[in-house]
Amino acid sequence: MCRTGQHPDPHETDGDDASGATFASLLEDSAEDLYESAPCGYLSTLMDGTVAKINTTLLTWLGLERDEVVGRMRFADLLTVGGRLYHETHFAPLLRMQGEISGIALELKQSDGRMPVLVSSVVKHGTTGEPLLIRSTLFDARDRRAYEEELLRGRKAAEEARRQAEADRNRLEDALAVLQQSLLPDTLPWIPGMEAAAHYHTAHPDRLGGDFYDVFPLDGERFGFFLGDVCGKGPQAAAVTSLTRYTLRAAALHDADPVSALSTLNRVLHDRYAGGTGDPRYCTAVFGTIEPDPDTGHVAVHLASGGHPPALVLRADGTAHFLPTPGGLLVGILPSARFVTATTVLAPGDTLLLYTDGITEARTSEDRTQLFGDEALRAFVADRAGEPAPAVIKALTGLLHGFGAGLDDDTALLALGVPPHTPRPGSNR
Repeated sequence: MCRTGQHPDPHETDGDDASGATFASLLEDSAEDLYESAPCGYLSTLMDGTVAKINTTLLTWLGLERDEVVGRMRFADLLTVGGRLYHETHFAPLLRMQGEISGIALELKQSDGRMPVLVSSVVKHGTTGEPLLIRSTLFDARDRRAYEEELLRGRKAAEEARRQAEADRNRLEDALAVLQQSLLPDTLPWIPGMEAAAHYHTAHPDRLGGDFYDVFPLDGERFGFFLGDVCGKGPQAAAVTSLTRYTLRAAALHDADPVSALSTLNRVLHDRYAGGTGDPRYCTAVFGTIEPDPDTGHVAVHLASGGHPPALVLRADGTAHFLPTPGGLLVGILPSARFVTATTVLAPGDTLLLYTDGITEARTSEDRTQLFGDEALRAFVADRAGEPAPAVIKALTGLLHGFGAGLDDDTALLALGVPPHTPRPGSNR
């Protein structure tokens, strides 16, 4: 704007003139232009679906001319077969009921394929309330569809990977179970005048455990037995387990004295794993011999322990007590180790129970801080004292399963019992 008495500078731009130019440009951008060139499709149809008005954007998506559509086609004719079916069975009835519907996924039919869209429609009514027409807005959903398809592909790939991982896990568990079983005796031998029963409980099916046990004949009168726990898990522990089992068997056939057998195992483990390998391996173990007396029905037990929990003796009179072996050293730690011996006699109805510490270290409290413990185990088996060895093992198996997630370590159980004396027919005893 010029000031009084001054001529305007031709190079000076007046702010009011710029605002006026902007307003003039907005006036030129008519509502019809906005409708036709909108980034979404607009469509008006009669109540029977006949197209009454359509914008250029939607015509471009369809690849059709206006005179091909207006008054000649219905909205459903613009859709693919699947889209038309969904429109007739769901979209249209729902719109008639509600008078408005939004964000419904449909597919437009194109000359070279199909185009996904999201449709929102509303019924417009006259002054007297009668429905006159339907106005619809269609949004391009191709990017969204591509994103959803990518998500679906990713989901399918993840699901397939999960199924494959589950199958691989099952195969691994089966293989580990077979390998674990190969480290244990297939069956326990028949022992004259005795019953033997064992159980191995795996806390983690996907990990090899290091617990072991065995019973085998030494000569015509005596049998050897052992039970123990190798440190660690996995293939390394399995290797030590295999070495331990066969070393004890071979040592016992040479010299069945329990201390001698454990001393031989100690030298083998120490020489192999403690001699600067950087991976020392050791175990706890109980080794013993049993010698049944056919005349009395009693069984003499001699055993030695290397750092292992004490054996339990269940008596026919309903009592149970530990067979103490304090002070025995772990097997394989030192080149020369001290092992503690113990002896007992099993009478008819008595059972010797050996176990690994997985059962006594099971967590029983809600906060997982309280362990089952030795005394709880003694009390539990005392209630089974006088029962046959298989019944004792069955009860302990149920106990182990009852610990659930509280059982962190594998457990091996071995029971050697003398059946209760059964009088012969006609006998007064």
